[in-house]
Amino acid sequence: MTPVELSRTVLRALRAAVDAGELSATVPERAHVERPRPGGRGDYASNLALTLAREAGAPPRRVAEILSARLAAEPGIARADVTGPGFLSITLDGAPGARLVAEILARGETYGHVPDTGELVQLHIPHELRAAVVADSARRVLRSQGALVRVTCDAAPDPAWAEALGVRVDAYGRPPVPLPTLRPVPAPADPDPLRLGRDAARWALLLPAAHDHPHTGDEHLAQRETNPLFRVRYAHSRARALTRNAADLGFTAAPGDTREAEKAVAGTAGDDGHSLLGALGDYPVVLAAAARHRAPDRLARHLVRTADALLARTHTVLPLGDEKPSAAHRARLALAEAAGTVLAGGLSLLGISAPAYL
Repeated sequence: MTPVELSRTVLRALRAAVDAGELSATVPERAHVERPRPGGRGDYASNLALTLAREAGAPPRRVAEILSARLAAEPGIARADVTGPGFLSITLDGAPGARLVAEILARGETYGHVPDTGELVQLHIPHELRAAVVADSARRVLRSQGALVRVTCDAAPDPAWAEALGVRVDAYGRPPVPLPTLRPVPAPADPDPLRLGRDAARWALLLPAAHDHPHTGDEHLAQRETNPLFRVRYAHSRARALTRNAADLGFTAAPGDTREAEKAVAGTAGDDGHSLLGALGDYPVVLAAAARHRAPDRLARHLVRTADALLARTHTVLPLGDEKPSAAHRARLALAEAAGTVLAGGLSLLGISAPAYL
C-alpha cells in the first residue's frame, strides 16, 4: 500500500465514521500521511485527527480512536494505534517493504504517476532562463500527476535555451488578460548557466527553491560527493552496477522483507531514521506536492535523500568472500533496483539524464 493509497484508506475510514454519525466533520480532499519520526511507531503516521478535532467538537484523541477502530478493519492494515495527543500510527499488514519494492519494479519509472485527471493547467513565465527551466520541469511533474499543461512566455524564448537545456514553450506573447506567473529568482548572467551543459545547468537552476538564488559555478560539474547531482547520478549507476554484479554471481533480485536490515543501516549510517524504504514510499507524495506547488525543487531534494539512503547501504547488497547469495541478498538487490528506478524516473521529470555507467 503506497502513501497515496493509504491516504485514500484513511479518508474512507473518516467518511464511514461520518456516515455512521460517529463524527461530524467535512471530509477533506486528502489525508496527510508520512513516515513516523525517529522513535515513532508503525509504518506511517497521520495527524488527521488533530486537524479535525475542532470541527468535530471532540478531543483529538477521541477522534483518533474512532478512526483507528475503522482503520484496523481495512484490508492491508494490521493495526492503527493512537499516540501522543491524537496521532494515528498505522502498521501495514505483512511485509509492506516487499510489496512496495514489487510495485516499483512492476511500474518502473511510472511509479508515483497517476492516470489522466482531465485537469488543465496554464503556466505563464517571464522571458527568463530559470523561469523557462522551472516551467519545463513543472510541466513534466504535472503531467505525471495526470494534468495537461500549456506553457506560455512573455516573449519568444532564446533558441539556445532549447538547444542547450531542452526547454520549450507552447506559445509566447503578452496575454490579453493577466495570468498567474511563475517568477523564480532569475538565473545569474555570470557565470553563464549554459556553459554547464544540460544536466548540470538544469540541476543548478532547479535544486534551490523558487525564492532562493541559484548558484551556477563549477561545483555542479565536480565528480565528488560534495556535489548533490553527482551523488544522485552515481547512486543510480551503482544500483545498475549491483544488478550486473549480481548476475555475474548467478543471482537476481526478489522482493522480500528488508525492515530489519533497514533499521540496522539507519542505525549505523546516521541518517536520522530516514530509511531507503521510507524515501521510496514517500516518492508519490513528493511528486504530488511538487505538482501542486509547481515546485520541482521538492523532487530534486527528495532524490538527494533517496540517493544518500541508497549509498549508505550498497555495501550490504552483494555477498562477501565465500558467502553464498541468500534470500536477504536478493531482497536487498530488489530494494537497490527499486531505488535506481525511482532515481531514474525522478531525474527524467527534471529533464536530467540517468547514466547506467558513471
